[in-house]
Amino acid sequence: MIRHLLSGASVCNYLCLTIGFILSSAVAVLAEDAPGKRPNFVVILADDMGYSDLGCYGGEIRTPHLDSLARDGIRFTQFYNTARCCPTRASLLTGLYPHQAGIGHMMDDRGLPGYQGNLNDQCRTIAEMLQPAGYANYAVGKWHVTRHAGAEGPKNNWPIHRGFDRFYGTIHGAGSFFDPSSLVRDNTMISPFADEEYQPETYYYTDAISDHAIRYIREHTEEKQDKPFFLYVAYTAAHWPMHALPEDIQKYRGVYDEGYDAIRKKRLQKGSQIGVMNAEQGLAPTAKDWASVQHRDWEIACMEVYAAMVDRMDQGIGRIRAELEAQGLLDDTVIFYLQDNGGCAEGMGRVGNPKHPNIARPASPTLSPMKPTDFAAAGSVPDQTRDGYPVRMGPKAMPGPADTYVAYGEGWANVSNTPFREYKHWVHEGGISTPLIAFWPKGIKKAGSLANDPGHLIDIAATLVDLSGAKYPSESTPLEGLSLRPVFDGNRLEREAIYWEHEGNRAVRSGKWKLVAKHGKPWELYDIDADRIEAHDLAAEQPAKVAELRALYETYAKRANVAPWPLKSAK
Repeated sequence: MIRHLLSGASVCNYLCLTIGFILSSAVAVLAEDAPGKRPNFVVILADDMGYSDLGCYGGEIRTPHLDSLARDGIRFTQFYNTARCCPTRASLLTGLYPHQAGIGHMMDDRGLPGYQGNLNDQCRTIAEMLQPAGYANYAVGKWHVTRHAGAEGPKNNWPIHRGFDRFYGTIHGAGSFFDPSSLVRDNTMISPFADEEYQPETYYYTDAISDHAIRYIREHTEEKQDKPFFLYVAYTAAHWPMHALPEDIQKYRGVYDEGYDAIRKKRLQKGSQIGVMNAEQGLAPTAKDWASVQHRDWEIACMEVYAAMVDRMDQGIGRIRAELEAQGLLDDTVIFYLQDNGGCAEGMGRVGNPKHPNIARPASPTLSPMKPTDFAAAGSVPDQTRDGYPVRMGPKAMPGPADTYVAYGEGWANVSNTPFREYKHWVHEGGISTPLIAFWPKGIKKAGSLANDPGHLIDIAATLVDLSGAKYPSESTPLEGLSLRPVFDGNRLEREAIYWEHEGNRAVRSGKWKLVAKHGKPWELYDIDADRIEAHDLAAEQPAKVAELRALYETYAKRANVAPWPLKSAK
């Protein structure tokens, strides 16, 4: 038709114009999709820390590098996790509620769809979402989303098989910071003392995580600079045991001598001044009486070591930021920092080790030393150090060194969760509230701002998919979260509701209203805007609101594979 309507010259001109338009359009599309134009992502997850531990969230712990990210980015004041370590990791990595990813509880298979103790085949990790879009993917630190943590077991849910190009870290959930169990490089289990690639003067797991994050950034720049990257940094600080380096512990000598109440009040005052708390709402009740503490020096030492662990993590985060800057990547990198649950009130190691009762450190090793090639204990708690000292617990085991294994206890967990109620495991505010710091020089309009709308870690995957331009696979369970891009632009984040369930503890948050219950207990209703410490239960006064939110929760529970607690195994 065109040939009949146009002369030869006209045809030539038309074809040239057409081809030129097509080529210019293609170049525009390629430029728009060019890997260098898409941001890099660094997602940092800390372990067993409370809402108020960071300096920029009211705490006295020295966290200058995280504080700096907050000053240059956004702090979210009502961001949430799932109240427990592995469900949070499953949810963060997949953008789904944990039961939808197969990890509604811990690393045990209960024979139910939501409780397999393994990431299922219906979900995709962030790395698997970004890989088809041209991203290189790296993970360092704690994995804890598979029940197969042994060297010879199935590895189909290890990081290398779930979209990551490189991995250095632990498959299991906890262990010594000086000799971590289930340590893996890429797809091979290793001993930190027979690792030819990494032999620091003193092995400390927090430093090893930071060092490998820096290594992967540097190697990516050298080998794959044409690609954007996603780096997942999952610290085990400040999960028990309270292990830290002497120079970091020394910084906190005397800081906690005043006890629980004094520190909680100072945190509330500071948190209120910087806008992340509301002093007018007061404090949830103090959990423990400082005057009745029997082993006060030991109790103080527990918090000193905890603070030192957080301090060391912050130092590593500062080094990661410095490496991004040195490589010219900082402006094009989105950094998120958040925590997997509230402060942990578990009593691990606070009474004594049954194998080595409440004893003082012997003058010399009493057990056979381990070989450098030996793997550390496969479980959470080792019996001995590598050089043959028994691992000690209880008040005679002053925390910090490798031969101790102690948690910091309920009193300090209550401090970490200032000003809220409850702890890790529970879905009252103390169990699920996390800082979220978002940093992106090129993408955040108002540095240093606060975001007050409720958000959930399911939003992280949705944000990364949005900002990367990746296409989420239609055959997978649809993402549950919302992109945080509107918040970066200074806009509101609007949603119907957010949901929780863990060990029968359950909740739903819609707008300012939160319906929450402990396992086996009746529903409680709180106006979070006026009462975030959950002091005034309005359930009896607002039966219609209780019914409305309960209906939302029940619909969610059915959709998300939540089963009644305690679980009745289908096996």
